[in-house]
Amino acid sequence: MQRTNKELWLSLLAIAIITAVYAFVVNWYKAIPAAGSLFGHLIGVVGFLLMLCTETLYSFRKRSSRARWGPMATWLQFHIFTGLVGPYIVLLHTSWKFNGLAGATTLLTILIVISGFVGRYIYTRIPRSLDGTEVAMPEGKAQADALVRARRVLSTWHAIHIPIGMALFTAAFIHIGAALYYATFLR
Repeated sequence: MQRTNKELWLSLLAIAIITAVYAFVVNWYKAIPAAGSLFGHLIGVVGFLLMLCTETLYSFRKRSSRARWGPMATWLQFHIFTGLVGPYIVLLHTSWKFNGLAGATTLLTILIVISGFVGRYIYTRIPRSLDGTEVAMPEGKAQADALVRARRVLSTWHAIHIPIGMALFTAAFIHIGAALYYATFLR
């Protein structure tokens, strides 16, 4: 099966456009927008919503036996796109300040993105048919051993990637709650 990098190119294009808008705002205000400013909150919310889509929609589609909302390959591309663009927007939201819980959340965000790249590499090593489904067991002992090894590595990667994502969203929800309480409700 011919694998494309369409989601990576679209992510790069979106990041370039977002960077241009961010640079315009920085130039307009002659300063990096504070995370607590209107623009800072806006990009934080947009980035978080994209990351939430990354975390939930692909997983829901993958585990749902009844829902058939398009091919899994398309959902994986969406997962990768939002998994790159969302964290980038959240990184811009930080105003390049990485202290406290927000700094730990940023670190977890960076770890999950790196882990995602590793997972994408591992995923592409598993042989697939022309329609994109995983080959059950290829012919030949060497190919079968390679498939078993790739599946084992992917399983180990899942055992690392999923808990990092859970820790990230736990920290993100605590950060959002604290930001709302201390920066919004107490004003």
